Amino acid sequence: MSSAMADRSLAAPRPVAPRTHFRPPRTWLMMGHKAGDNSQILALAEALGWPFEIKRLVYRRTELLTNLLAGPTLMGLVRDRSSPLEPPWPELVISAGRRNEPLVRWIQRQAGGRHRIKLVHVGRPWALHECFDLIVTTPQYRLPDKPNILHNELPLHRVTPQRLAEAAERWRPRLAHLPRPYVAVLLGGQAGPYNFDRENGAVLGWWAARLAREGGGSVLATTSARTPPKAADAFAAQLDVPHFLYRYRPEDRDNPYFALLGLAERIVVTCDSMSMLAEACSTGKPVFIFDLSRGRGSHRPPVPPEARIRGRSLLERLADWHPRPTIYRIGMRIGPRRLTRDVSLIHRRQVEEGRAVWLGESWPEGRIPPPVCDLARAVERVRALFGPDGRPLPPPPELDILPRGGSLLPELFARLTQ
Repeated sequence: MSSAMADRSLAAPRPVAPRTHFRPPRTWLMMGHKAGDNSQILALAEALGWPFEIKRLVYRRTELLTNLLAGPTLMGLVRDRSSPLEPPWPELVISAGRRNEPLVRWIQRQAGGRHRIKLVHVGRPWALHECFDLIVTTPQYRLPDKPNILHNELPLHRVTPQRLAEAAERWRPRLAHLPRPYVAVLLGGQAGPYNFDRENGAVLGWWAARLAREGGGSVLATTSARTPPKAADAFAAQLDVPHFLYRYRPEDRDNPYFALLGLAERIVVTCDSMSMLAEACSTGKPVFIFDLSRGRGSHRPPVPPEARIRGRSLLERLADWHPRPTIYRIGMRIGPRRLTRDVSLIHRRQVEEGRAVWLGESWPEGRIPPPVCDLARAVERVRALFGPDGRPLPPPPELDILPRGGSLLPELFARLTQ
């Protein structure tokens, strides 16, 4: 044995660092009035795999005024109809939506600040970005690049391969009489600048039927809570191919939505719902976006003469008019960039990434959509807020000072001028 080897063999063993016992952070989920926000919160919490407690919250009608003037406060909360907010305080709070911001900031102050509790906000906050330890956002909000802001491509969602497979297995026998391949169609509704009227329903139905006919298959369609009945009826009237149409029913435990995503070979989704687009793209299947808008810049497919789709009458246009699209367009032109929402940025990104095309265009032969990794990225960033023992890590210097002003108005003004 050489002297060098002998020296190594006689050397004292290297000390082994003691294993740190990980205790999952006590986690609260702040559930508000928007299903889309709540779904994103749940998706993140479930993916983290830590135990969590759901806080269901009800707000006063005057909450906007009190939240703007009072800052971190519970004044906008209807306490006797909401979950209690009291010790033991959490170490992680996951929230979404403007109404939740004063509550979570109040909780953080009561619990002792960032050294004891981390705030994770999904979407776009009104308060200064520095008020949160992590903001998980998407392109339509156009937030700046900052260390505590994670820019994802799509909203978070609860679609998993296991959930799709289980739902597909339950529904496969019921749909076995319909020829494959299946074209799933997800119908949204009125949102932002989009008007899902009778004519749009008919155009969508015609193109969905054509897509199924070209492949010798069937259409599997589902409406949503926001789908106008006349749009759904017009859509159904154009389905001259084998099909299944589910009309949304609240609290229906037999809703086939996940089954359609799991069974379909191709998916068509209306452009109004970012959540449905995210869920469709997460399947890794070809996705076709149906544009509900008209006129300049629209990607809505043309209406062939053989479709025999009646155009909108003047009475229909008047009856379908709603101020929301007009307000949206005015806001996009003259409103502060920080407070506007451009959902077309998400559409464009998914088309550029190769996960989707506009309905009416052909899916490139041989294209395999790239995977969506947003949820995994969000989980990694949340975990990085905590040490190996599960305790909150000290905040970086730029986030270590919480705004001391009580009112949100100075903070909102500061954000608009950032």
